[in-house]
Amino acid sequence: MALIDVFLSRAIKRGRLTLTKPDGSTASFGSDDPALKPVAIRITDRSVYRALAADPALGAGESFMDGTLIVEQGDILDLLLLATANSRWENGVNRLAANRWRTLKGQIRHRLTGNQAKASKRNVAHHYDLSDRLYDLFLDTDKQYSCAYYADPTHSLEQAQADKKAHIVAKLALAPGMRVLDIGCGWGGMALYIHAKTGAEVLGITLSEEQLKVARRRAEEAGVADRVKFELIDYRALEGPFDRIVSVGMFEHVGLRNFRTYLSKCRDLLTPDGVMLLHTIGRADGPNFTDKFTDKYIFPGGYIPALSEVLHANEFIRWFVTDVEVLRLHYAMTLRAWYERTVAERDAIVALYDERFFRMWTFYLAGAIVSFTNGPLVNYQIQFSRDRLALPLTRDYMIEEERRLRGS
Repeated sequence: MALIDVFLSRAIKRGRLTLTKPDGSTASFGSDDPALKPVAIRITDRSVYRALAADPALGAGESFMDGTLIVEQGDILDLLLLATANSRWENGVNRLAANRWRTLKGQIRHRLTGNQAKASKRNVAHHYDLSDRLYDLFLDTDKQYSCAYYADPTHSLEQAQADKKAHIVAKLALAPGMRVLDIGCGWGGMALYIHAKTGAEVLGITLSEEQLKVARRRAEEAGVADRVKFELIDYRALEGPFDRIVSVGMFEHVGLRNFRTYLSKCRDLLTPDGVMLLHTIGRADGPNFTDKFTDKYIFPGGYIPALSEVLHANEFIRWFVTDVEVLRLHYAMTLRAWYERTVAERDAIVALYDERFFRMWTFYLAGAIVSFTNGPLVNYQIQFSRDRLALPLTRDYMIEEERRLRGS
C-alpha cells in the first residue's frame, strides 16, 4: 500500500473520498456521511506526493493551482471540509509539550521577520492593490473586507456587514464632536458609516494606494470630504490626539515583533479619556505561525495572534482592557458568502487574471472557511480605554446603541 493510501485511510473516516492516482488506479477512503459531500480527486503527477509530504497546505495549494491535483467530484471547499471535519480542533488531544515546542518555533520565525514600515507597505500592496474590480466581484456593496456580524444566520452578506459596523461602532461610545481614527480603513466604508451615523470627524489611514483612491472618491461623492479624510500613512508616523480609534482587520498585518509598538502607539494617539476598539482574526489554540501558502501567496508578513499574545504585548501599557468578545462562526459564514460569489464570477475573474489565479483565490477562501469551521481560528474584539471612568460600568450602553444604529 502506498504511503498516501496509509495516510488517507487513517485521516478519512467521515465522508467518502475517492482518489485516482497517476497510474490510473483508484482507491476509496472513509464512509458516506450525510453532513459531508462525497469528493473525488485525481493526482496527475507523482511530484504531488512529495509536495504534500514536505508541506501539506502549500503542497495541496500549489498542486491545485497547477492542475496536478484535480477535484473531479465536488469542489475544493468540499475537499477541505471533508479533510478537516475528520480532525476538528476541539476534538484533538492536548499535548502540552508539543504545543510549547510549536509555540517556540513560531515565535522565533516571526520575531526574525518583523514588519518595518517599507516592508509593511510592500506587503499590503501584494494583496490590497489587486484590481479593484476583483473585490467588486465578491464583496458586499460597501466593500467590507473583514468578518461580518450575523445577528441572524439567514441574513444577506450586505445586512451582516451593515450589522458588523453597528456592532463595532456601538462599542466606541461616541459622542458629538469627537474625532475618530480608523487604522487600516480599507475602501472607506467604516469611516463613512461612522460619520453618517454619529457626525464624528474621521481620519482613515491605509498603506494601499488603490484603496486610498476609492475611499477619497467615495468621500467626495458623498459630499463629506471635509469631515471624512483619508491618508496614505503608516500608523507609526501619525500624530494625535483622537477621541476614538477603530482598527478592523489591520492587526493581522502588524507583525508579532510590532504588537507592543502598535498598542503603545494607539494608546498615545488617544486623548486622556480615549477609547479604542480592536477587531482582529485570532487563534484559540495559542501562539503558532503563518502557514507557507498564506505567507507566500496571500498575506506576506501577516501573523494571526493568539489572545495571550495580544494581552502579553499590552502589559505595562497604561490603559485598560475593558471588554473582550469572541466571534466564533461569523467569519466562516462571511467567507462562505465570498466563496460562493467568487465561484459564481469565475469567468470574470479568469478574464481579469487567469485560471491559476482563480484556483489560488478559491483555495485561499476555502482554506479560510475550514479554519473557522473546523480549525482554531476565531475573531476577537478587544476594547481599550485610557481612563477607568471613560466608559459606563455595564455593557448595556453597547446593546442600546447597537439597536439604535441598526434601526436608524
